[in-house]
Amino acid sequence: MTRAAMKPVPENIQGVLFDLDGTLLDSAPDLYAALVEQCAEEGVSPPPYAPVREVVSRGARAVLRCAFAERGESALEGLVPRYLELYQRVMGQQTHPFDGIDDLLERIEAQGWRWGIVTNKAAFLTDDLVSRIGWAARASAVVSGDTLPVKKPDPAPVLLACELARLDPAHSLFVGDDRRDIQAGAAAGLYTVAVSWGYLDGGDPHEWGADAVLDTPAQLAALLRLQPVTA
Repeated sequence: MTRAAMKPVPENIQGVLFDLDGTLLDSAPDLYAALVEQCAEEGVSPPPYAPVREVVSRGARAVLRCAFAERGESALEGLVPRYLELYQRVMGQQTHPFDGIDDLLERIEAQGWRWGIVTNKAAFLTDDLVSRIGWAARASAVVSGDTLPVKKPDPAPVLLACELARLDPAHSLFVGDDRRDIQAGAAAGLYTVAVSWGYLDGGDPHEWGADAVLDTPAQLAALLRLQPVTA
């Protein structure tokens, strides 16, 4: 599960905040599909899926760089609006929660805890995607990359989510698949969990200083001692 001893979880937990892409949702297939379509429009061969999947947590520019890096940053910037348009059109078609996430969220809710989302994704995409997945009425807070003037790794979005969800940071967790998630969560005073099932941006989650590193949502449920939800 982890190469280092996990820190004890806080007592009297109130809730859990999550990163979105790569933590709750496997959205890389749709992000890649939009890139493939844009490559066809631009007359270039699309890159392989694997290197694109690795960088999707860094946003549209990182994805586009996989195919158009040789054009330079200025030209790449000009491709962003069309990419986002293509992505929004296919968004949700192949995106799905990672295995075990649905069960984890149900257990959190059954425990009476609140959960929310803190993502660097733009709000117009975040809100649309969360709605398409069916979580809009369930998440106690959704903070996007442009909700505030700053985004992760700044702790402000995490603190705002805590405020919206009525969570005490000292009794809450932040879960993510990127070093920036761990930095933001720790700076905000939450217990941090790095998850190895996500995109990782090419990094090793054991090196991020997280309070715990877990391989599956089921391990997170076990860490929190969440009971199965009975029908």
